[in-house]
Amino acid sequence: MTDGETKVVISQLSRRVTLEGVTVDVQIYRFEDEDEWVLVVANESGSSKVWDEVFPSDIEAMAAFQIVVAEEGLSAFLEQGNSGTLH
Repeated sequence: MTDGETKVVISQLSRRVTLEGVTVDVQIYRFEDEDEWVLVVANESGSSKVWDEVFPSDIEAMAAFQIVVAEEGLSAFLEQGNSGTLH
């Protein structure tokens, strides 16, 4: 790492999730010098959804993902060409 680069901290809660034949990568991370966590979910086609808000903990970020899955299923993350944000 060179001067000026910020280290990224990857949450241990980041993982690949498969449900009913659908697989997504849940990415939860923060920058070393920040306290808030970012949530990104990427599908197998390369599209991703980034949450508008940041989270005070990685546990809360994972909970936000789980809420969407409970309400809409993993299909909420499958729409190709529809990369964007969730809130």
